[in-house]
Amino acid sequence: MTAAKAVQAFVDTVDAAAASYMEACVHCGQCARACHFYETNDDPRLTPIYKLQPLVKAYKRHKAPFSGLRRMLGLVPAEVTEDELNEWSDLVYDTCNMCGRCTLVCPMGIDIAAMVRKVREGFVAAGIVPEGLTGAADRAINIGSPLGIKPETLRKIVNEQVEEVGIPVELDKEGADYLVILSAMEILNFYEVIGALARIFKQAGVSWTISTEAYEATNIGIQMGDKEIARTLVGRIVDAAEKLKVKYVISPECGHAYSALKWEGPNLVGRPYSFKVVHILELLDQLQREGRIRTRGKDARRVTYHDPCQIVRRGGLVSQPRSILNSVSDGFVEMKNAGVANICCGGGGGVSSNPRAEDYRIRAFASKKKQIDDLQGVEALVTSCANCRNVIEEAIDAYGMDLPVLGLTELLAEYLEPDGGGEPAKPAEA
Repeated sequence: MTAAKAVQAFVDTVDAAAASYMEACVHCGQCARACHFYETNDDPRLTPIYKLQPLVKAYKRHKAPFSGLRRMLGLVPAEVTEDELNEWSDLVYDTCNMCGRCTLVCPMGIDIAAMVRKVREGFVAAGIVPEGLTGAADRAINIGSPLGIKPETLRKIVNEQVEEVGIPVELDKEGADYLVILSAMEILNFYEVIGALARIFKQAGVSWTISTEAYEATNIGIQMGDKEIARTLVGRIVDAAEKLKVKYVISPECGHAYSALKWEGPNLVGRPYSFKVVHILELLDQLQREGRIRTRGKDARRVTYHDPCQIVRRGGLVSQPRSILNSVSDGFVEMKNAGVANICCGGGGGVSSNPRAEDYRIRAFASKKKQIDDLQGVEALVTSCANCRNVIEEAIDAYGMDLPVLGLTELLAEYLEPDGGGEPAKPAEA
């Protein structure tokens, strides 16, 4: 029954686009050379398109053109078995970040990252999902955060940041222009971002709030391939935003949170939003261009920027972080293949929440390390995703590197003019 549930989910998830992708592959192997997991393991099983095989088999047996006739003639693949699903589980969850770099290089335009999501939906239906992800999902649904952060913890951390920067932060403020949501990693590990936002928004005159009912941006449902969980988590944010009557929801420095809320959210909840979603990089860039954010001085270190896959390659925010970084850095240098072709940190797509994938994740970082090493003497790395930042810091320790990793929002706040003033800002046009 386990395999049958997966097969049914595979068949149900195949739409016209998915079918065209499966028919289009010419087995050229280009996707393998774009994958950091393949490059650091040289295992043919890690070829991105190969990870789709359970879905491809189910499609060819049950839904491809003339599959009924071909099945009668014995010309279709055998039925997917539970043993095959268990064998493929590490390929689908442990060695894929759904970063989309393979999609970028595919000569046939196959969106392999999106197809891996469909494969994961079948694994969810069969109940074959890593415990790290199912545990995170349970905490997200029942507590409000995949790391178990409760509202009282949020209040405590916000109050500490208020005391640190001397600027009030109003929680659950009805009628604010902007609702800020945060990733669990920001709240627990990089909570200075709250104080940084308070300083930036005070200077820019931005009206904002944080909801104690929907403060978590991370969408574990998107990562594991569970639409129901994804819908619940997006719906929680939508309900809070509408309850507080905000005009905009600010997606934080978190990749999959942005794609879940911005691109997939309206389809998940089944209706348009009554507000607009704007990424924090979009807002900071606009406020800076409008003269609302004023900086003084620049960082003299030789720094580079790591592009988070879902924000840059899948989300299109390429120029904004560079504009912000150049405004506060005199030594910004680009990595080779920067921007949409940049290499993933290795922890996206739920891999960082999956302890059994740790060895693969650390090995995969060798591709990112090469990008950094090729710059010969970079003194700091800046990024705009808290998960990327955490994963990179862990990998840097594992490789014995000495390289500070900085959040872009916090770096910008360090160089604000010390006036604390500012006229009220118009809501950003997303």
